[in-house]
Amino acid sequence: MQDSEYTRCLEQMFKLQRFGIKLGLETIGSMLRALGNPEKHFNCIHIAGTNGKGSVAAMLSSMLLAAGYSVGRYTSPHLERFNERICVNDEPIDDDAVVASCRRVLAVADLPRQPTFFEFTTAMALDQFARRKVQWAIIETGMGGRLDATNVIQPAVCVITNISLEHRAYLGDTLSAIAGEKAGIIKSGIPVVTGVRQTSAWEPIAHRANIQNAPIYRQGHDFRSRRTGPSQFNYHGIAHTWRALKLGLCGEHQVDNASLALATCELLERGHALQLPQTALRQGLERTRWPGRLELAATDPQVILDGAHNLMSARILSRYLKRHFKDRNITLVVGILDDKPYRSMMKDLVAPCRRVIITQPKIDRAMNTRPLAECAAKRVADVAVIEDVGDALRHAMASSKKEDLIVVAGSLYVVGEAKTALAAMPRPTGVPSIDQGVVEPDAAPVCP
Repeated sequence: MQDSEYTRCLEQMFKLQRFGIKLGLETIGSMLRALGNPEKHFNCIHIAGTNGKGSVAAMLSSMLLAAGYSVGRYTSPHLERFNERICVNDEPIDDDAVVASCRRVLAVADLPRQPTFFEFTTAMALDQFARRKVQWAIIETGMGGRLDATNVIQPAVCVITNISLEHRAYLGDTLSAIAGEKAGIIKSGIPVVTGVRQTSAWEPIAHRANIQNAPIYRQGHDFRSRRTGPSQFNYHGIAHTWRALKLGLCGEHQVDNASLALATCELLERGHALQLPQTALRQGLERTRWPGRLELAATDPQVILDGAHNLMSARILSRYLKRHFKDRNITLVVGILDDKPYRSMMKDLVAPCRRVIITQPKIDRAMNTRPLAECAAKRVADVAVIEDVGDALRHAMASSKKEDLIVVAGSLYVVGEAKTALAAMPRPTGVPSIDQGVVEPDAAPVCP
């Protein structure tokens, strides 16, 4: 296959972004019927929530794979290449597979309306998983849940990670309204695992589960975890207690995500007779990689990439930096999308930093640099604007000392462009490459 075919397919798909976001299941349902209902040819786990969806999906994929099952994983957005959205056995599908599925979906006619980009890619993912004969597919929602294009699947377990205010124009202005939309993935009799803690968010989820007669398992009530080291924790589950589990992903918040993934595995073992030995679960957790989340992308100076694309994740990153890197000179390279609460996010993100470089990813939803710079200038004396992400990162690295830390955050699109820029940089002789590593602070061991 020529690269030009792959490029043309991507161009055709990305043109669909002009149709924006249209929630509803009629169009995706028609598309899948025309494709022979691929979603009925494998088992599914459906994941909704505000933060942690991708990490939970990556952990589940890694654990099921370690147990010997073939696994599909559908997540969004991608960081560098479209193929990252559709993975089989933890590897992005190749360009030929992208072209083949794109062509099959393009051939679908007589739809109720033009599909959106997300509907199109969802159909491609489900088509790929059926053709690759995966045994399990882990499907992450795009937005919300009730009317999200992924909600055509019939999962074995539903997972709702957590809830915070996001996408208000589409999901509602309150935690209760947003939780109600995400609870829409709950199906009749299908067990639910959730990390939702706030009463206003919990109530609509519990109500939906009750109506659907779906058993619900709540983190902190039916299962819990306790961190025992930088990347180690104990899990007290629904039916099992496992101690000294090790994580491949860094950050205190990943213990909660791992807890959700382990509870899901317990339910799969119970309800679907899956063979998930403890050794496979341990190996899967330890081997999990999820780029762009506390990812060590360079050394000398250290560069950490973390999407931190909404208020909750910005606060998590800020707390992490304050706790573990309080004695380091931190430069923040940051860009944010225009639908985010940028003032609150900037307040948290710049708090541990001594220098801020404002940048802008190449996407039409990127926020103008001026208001971000104004926010940063209220809290940090050293603020610069370099609109190109690659140029901003190169400047940060060239003007930092070996012992300094650079953090790229605010948007997964910024992180993706930063990764591309880093890959193009010449590597000094004798400096080893970093294979999607993640970093813990100096006082703790570096994560594998």
